[in-house]
Amino acid sequence: MFLTPEFWIAVGQIIMIDILLGGDNAVVIALACRKLPAHQQKQGILWGTAGAIVLRIVLIFFALQLLSIPFIKLIGAILLVWIGVKLLLPEHDEGHNAIDGGDRLWSAVKTVIVADFAMSLENVIAIAGAAETARGEHTMTLVIFGVLVSIPIIVWGSRMVIKLMNRFPIIITLGGMLLGWIAGTMAVSDPAVANPDVLPRMLKLPQTEWLGYGAGVAGVLLVLGLGKWLASRQRQQAPVAAVSRAIRPTEMFRRVLLAVDGSDYARRAAEYVVAMKQALREPDSMRIHLANVQRPVSGDVSTFIAAKTLQEYHHEHSVEATADVQALLDKAGVKYEVHERVGEPGEMLVELAQSIGCDLIVMGTRGLGGHTAALLGSVAQSTLEKSTIPVTLVK
Repeated sequence: MFLTPEFWIAVGQIIMIDILLGGDNAVVIALACRKLPAHQQKQGILWGTAGAIVLRIVLIFFALQLLSIPFIKLIGAILLVWIGVKLLLPEHDEGHNAIDGGDRLWSAVKTVIVADFAMSLENVIAIAGAAETARGEHTMTLVIFGVLVSIPIIVWGSRMVIKLMNRFPIIITLGGMLLGWIAGTMAVSDPAVANPDVLPRMLKLPQTEWLGYGAGVAGVLLVLGLGKWLASRQRQQAPVAAVSRAIRPTEMFRRVLLAVDGSDYARRAAEYVVAMKQALREPDSMRIHLANVQRPVSGDVSTFIAAKTLQEYHHEHSVEATADVQALLDKAGVKYEVHERVGEPGEMLVELAQSIGCDLIVMGTRGLGGHTAALLGSVAQSTLEKSTIPVTLVK
């Protein structure tokens, strides 16, 4: 079993699915245990994670049994397409309820397990579909192995995973494409359209490799096309308010918004702003506004974590992201104001710059070309597209 390529392909799919769809679960685990005493935090994470793993495997076991029922795979394929599309849509914070991490060990563990149960439907459907592609007799072994490998990555590597996905949104796009592929292959293998002995009057599809590949590609294209179209419509329906203003070459920039995300590029942008300010005859005439934008958690997380806890979570990450640049500005004797926001970075930076009357936005950039930036995702490109005031990009 461990020597077959199908097994390891399915394991890779399960791990990728769990990492992509389990990021929210990792945030819930971290926030639910944050109020525990230091000596109990590891216990809370371990017990909560163990409970989540067992629950996840039990749910997948029942899901795999259901997949042998006619039309269940077709329904699952539709759900997977929608899950893939949701990955490509911008996230927004939704309403919060009163559930929050407690200051007692078992209260935190209970929160983790209840939240994971409520948030596991997407993971369960996707993992069951991926496991089916192995077409072997050891499907549950495959599932258990994949989940056991991926869950620890999510819990202990969650911050790294989230940073990577924020920095390289193509990871999320690839995840959506993977779900589309699984949806397509799952749909054409449903007993209702694949098994001549089930509902014999229905038209049956020939179960060839080419059919599976074609259905997978169709699923990928469907997720990409629908996801990009809906994301475009969301942006059109919620445009950033903008006021056009002509900037004369001789005009001094009085207010500068410096975008900071904790990267080396942001530090270089800060060094550029310091040099620009010090070159002025009246350096104090320029005001620096330091801005950090945190991407919002999904509505699933905000259902189980109170608004105040999420605010503290975003604030801690903002402090971490701006610490290096603040130290640089303090050393240079540059006064500044710090602004923290949560939302889509490009939109929020432009909105903030307009609200405080900035003349210029300065930000670091990886220096990607237009097509590469569009593929990998670029906050700089997004800001350039939306801003009506000058934007300086520093490599």
